[in-house]
Order: sequence, then structure tokens, then C-alpha cells
Amino acid sequence: MGSNGEVSKERKLVGELLRISRGRLELTQKQAADVLLVAESTYGSYERCERIPPIDFLRHADQGLDARGAITACIEMMEEEKYPPEFLSWVRMERKALMISAYENMLIPGLLQTPAHAQALYEARRPAYTEGEIERLVTARLERQAVLTRNPPPFVGYVIEESVLERNLGSDEVLKEQLLYILECIGKMRQHLTVQVMPTRRHTHAGLNGPMQLMSTDEGKNLVYVEAHGGSRLIHKSEQVIDLFEKFGILRAQALTPWESEELIQQKAGEL
Repeated sequence: MGSNGEVSKERKLVGELLRISRGRLELTQKQAADVLLVAESTYGSYERCERIPPIDFLRHADQGLDARGAITACIEMMEEEKYPPEFLSWVRMERKALMISAYENMLIPGLLQTPAHAQALYEARRPAYTEGEIERLVTARLERQAVLTRNPPPFVGYVIEESVLERNLGSDEVLKEQLLYILECIGKMRQHLTVQVMPTRRHTHAGLNGPMQLMSTDEGKNLVYVEAHGGSRLIHKSEQVIDLFEKFGILRAQALTPWESEELIQQKAGEL
């Protein structure tokens, strides 16, 4: 959606391809929705360009509507609508990354957020997002989580501030569901996912400069992504990357062990 509220030409193209492909097979919107295993209202919103279709839907639609590659060719264009330019390259590399790590001092890591928590997070933003922007951002956030279920999965390691586990965006119920979901993810991915909590009471702290995301790509490159009020940036200069990877190693040493962290998360969920 453009800044003036108009639907982009790229989204119009996807909607038109869906309509043409459906028409060629002489299907109603309901029949097409049934073929693609989505609600009729959901399918209709994609065809009318009201919502940005997820990547999996585009792939299924290309096959189910016999579009012969025309719809999947639009995937990159749809991605450019979902993510800011400086983050899009990170998202694409993340799908094939060997290792994903992050230090978070304000938020639950995006790959571990529940739909309700992500919704509450974007609703809390000021200046406020529109409903359409919130839906687009939540959809994009949840779509990224597919990286955790790929085969083989990446090695994922997080250090999260204790205060983040107490920030009840939305409600206590939303937070409790979120904490229990983190524990569920740990249980399912114990060989590939490590979550450590940084206690609030620590005399030394290597992460006072703010959050950071780290990645080792399938091509052997190490990268760091940092966000700040002045703008976000992808760091790839070896000297800076090495320094930040070492800093993350210190953070992990300063944090609680994975087992202590799991007990603390369980305790905080039980208090809600």
C-alpha cells in the first residue's frame, strides 16, 4: 500500500493473476478457496488486493490454479511490500541461515512471538499504525517463523532481558500464552534452540548499547543487524562483526544458563 493509501501496481498484478487463473479453470471464488484450503473471504481479499498474500499461499495458488509460474514470479514483489528495504535482505538470508542469534532488551524475539503478542506489539506502537498496516506487519512477522520448522533447522540462540518477560503487552493472558509458547518451542527444538535470560540484577552487562541480531549464512558469512531510533543497519565489515559476535558471547556467559532460564520463564508464567 502506497503512502497515499492506493493499492500498489504489484498487488494489483497478483490480484489480476488470481482472477485470470481462476477464470480459466471456470471456478468461483468459493471453489478456488476450497482448492487452496483458505476461507472464501480470505481468498477474495487477495484477489481484490485488500491484503498481501503470504508466500505459501502464492506457491499453492500457482499450482492449484495452474498458473504455470506466473503467480510464484510475484513472490519477490510481495516481499518488498512486507518488509522495509534495509530488512528485506536479512529476511531472505535468514531462511537459509546456519545460525541465528539475538540479544533482546525490549521485545520477545520475532521468531518466537505468538500471533496475539505480535498483534499487541504493533497495536502499542506510537504513532499508531492503521489496521491494514498492523495486519501486514503481523502476517510478515509470523511468516518468518517458518525458518524454525525447515529441515534441517538453523541453530538459534537468544539472550533476553528478564524485564521483557514481564512486559504484558495486550494483557496478562497474552503474556502468559507467550511465555508458555517459548517453553513449548524450547521443548520441541531443544537440540537447536537455546534461550537464556539476562537477570535484571547484574553488576556487569555487555549489552548496554542495545539489541542486536546475528547470523551465520549458508555461505559462511557472519552478519549483524541493529535497530535504533536513528535508523537500522546491516553490519558486514569483519572487524565490527567480530566485535559484536564476541560481545554476544560475553552476554551468554553473563546470562542464566538455559536450564535456569527455563525455570525462570516457567515461574513467571505461573505468576500470571
